[in-house]
Amino acid sequence: MIQDYFRLAFRSIIHKGIRSLLTMIGIFIGIAAIVSLISLGEGMQNAINKQFEMLGGNFVMISPRGGYFGIGSGASKLTDRDLKLIRQVNGVDLATGMDAKTAKVKFKDELKYTFVAGFPTDETQDVFLEGTGITVEEGQKRFKPSDRYKVAIGYLIAEGDFFDHPVKIGDTLLIEDKKFDVVGRISRIGNRNDDTQVYIPYETFKDLFGIKGDNYMIIEAKTKGNFNTADVAENIKEKLRKDRGQKKGEEDFQVITMEQVKESVGGVLDTVNAILIGIAAISLLVGGIGIMNAMYTSVIERTQEIGVMKAIGARNSDVLTLFLIESGVLGTVGGTIGIVIGISLSKAVEYIATYTLESNILQANISLELILGALLFSFIVGCISGLLPAKQASELKPVDALRYE
Repeated sequence: MIQDYFRLAFRSIIHKGIRSLLTMIGIFIGIAAIVSLISLGEGMQNAINKQFEMLGGNFVMISPRGGYFGIGSGASKLTDRDLKLIRQVNGVDLATGMDAKTAKVKFKDELKYTFVAGFPTDETQDVFLEGTGITVEEGQKRFKPSDRYKVAIGYLIAEGDFFDHPVKIGDTLLIEDKKFDVVGRISRIGNRNDDTQVYIPYETFKDLFGIKGDNYMIIEAKTKGNFNTADVAENIKEKLRKDRGQKKGEEDFQVITMEQVKESVGGVLDTVNAILIGIAAISLLVGGIGIMNAMYTSVIERTQEIGVMKAIGARNSDVLTLFLIESGVLGTVGGTIGIVIGISLSKAVEYIATYTLESNILQANISLELILGALLFSFIVGCISGLLPAKQASELKPVDALRYE
């Protein structure tokens, strides 16, 4: 019996042709938007989670308040005194600082500007390498304390996506008109700013920019394995506040853990996804109204057919089920088209992000649960939209239906 309902529903939809397609437009636009947004959101969340898993959870970042990692007109600097205090905090294993500035970098006859980072040359440089996920793919793996005018280059510089020509190990770069030998190539990080950055020894960095004393835009600390990272972070805050004579909430620095960064990023992504999906849901509402309108029209057109069905023994529940299934099938077919469009859109965005924007963060995650959920949702939207027309059809009296013209 149920197979007959579905067969009649499909026959009716096919018979209406272009009208059925127009009825489903709102549904497949809404489903396409939801599928593409959810798949991209989940893909981005998975990519970010993988990055944090690579970094580990036992790292604490300390930066000045008033600018992004100390970059900005209102940002102060962290000093060597701050670094020494942090190293004394119970639970801190290693801590080190780094500074960075925008500088002119020349390769052959081509001049460009990018970030130059002053990197530690002692054993503490491993804190940054482990805490940021940076690895040296080729060349010298670590800076030596004796290194001076040496430079490790970002992924895009090495690949030829920054200068017109690729920069190789052994080449020479001019940074602020000083010659630097290229000794290392950094792995791909995932965004253009990081992948076009260059790294030089910290002492050379100070000489290059005429910096007196030790100042850092960021200090990173690695906690000991048997200590809670959040507790160590609070201890660092307390020690720096006490040293600076500052009250809680009035600090000119900020201390964050990797877990806090992860939660913050995840919260932002969830909020953005919710807003975008809410906007996409408007299309589904429009699609549902379209289905309702089409089903009311169908009831009017098939009034005599309903009368014949009832005259030969069809019950109100049979007529109700038939029209509900037809509206549900309309929603499902529209949802299927929407899923195909949504997957295509998300894959297109992934391709553009990967090869045009040079970022591997924006990836589409197409799961079976997402596809089945979208199909079920579109079927339910169709059924709900067809409920009132189906109820009206089921309540028609046989005599009145047969006499309808």
